[in-house]
Amino acid sequence: MAENQGVSAFPLPPSKYVNMYTDENVKRGRAPLPPPPIQDTYTMFGAQFNADDAIIRPLESQGFRRLHPQNYDHKRELKKLNHSILVNFLDLIDILIKAPDSTKRTEKLEDLNLLFIHMHHLINEFRPHQARETLRVMMERQKKERAQISKNFETHLNKVKELIQTSLQSLPEDFSFDSKSLVKTELLQASQHHNGYDMETEPCDQLDRMMCDIVDGMG
Repeated sequence: MAENQGVSAFPLPPSKYVNMYTDENVKRGRAPLPPPPIQDTYTMFGAQFNADDAIIRPLESQGFRRLHPQNYDHKRELKKLNHSILVNFLDLIDILIKAPDSTKRTEKLEDLNLLFIHMHHLINEFRPHQARETLRVMMERQKKERAQISKNFETHLNKVKELIQTSLQSLPEDFSFDSKSLVKTELLQASQHHNGYDMETEPCDQLDRMMCDIVDGMG
């Protein structure tokens, strides 16, 4: 049984490496490097594939007979395949009722298998289109979110501007600073040093003193 188990060409699941890719390890360059790209062949689900194969391979390359032409309408062909599957399924039920041991039963099963393979193949051909549409929808959503964030920021900015403008208009017209209220820093520091106060050791007291001098100067 161990001989039949396939060996994956890919590393173990990412959960095994979560603790290795911390911010510190990535910053210091200690995180493991990603595995190199596969150049030749690889095995997946028990089947061997080439690295340069197309994402959606033609039916002929997989050993199946093509039932639809080279140029076709996907919608029309899918409807035809759906109708054919229903008809063949009814024929299979009829065979199972009348002649369950007949060889036609095997033929109908093979026909149904081929029809389902074709339907699955046509659906897979829509995968690139689905990927492009998914990417387009994701980018449109990101665009709308960023536009909404920009709009909200502009709205709050206008509110702040209005608030500042209203505050400025509410100030009295004769409001002005007295030159005596502007305390020079050099004189204040010299006075504090002369009185034995240290600005670095008593920051709160010196701030209170500055505010009191300003208020006294305005009075």
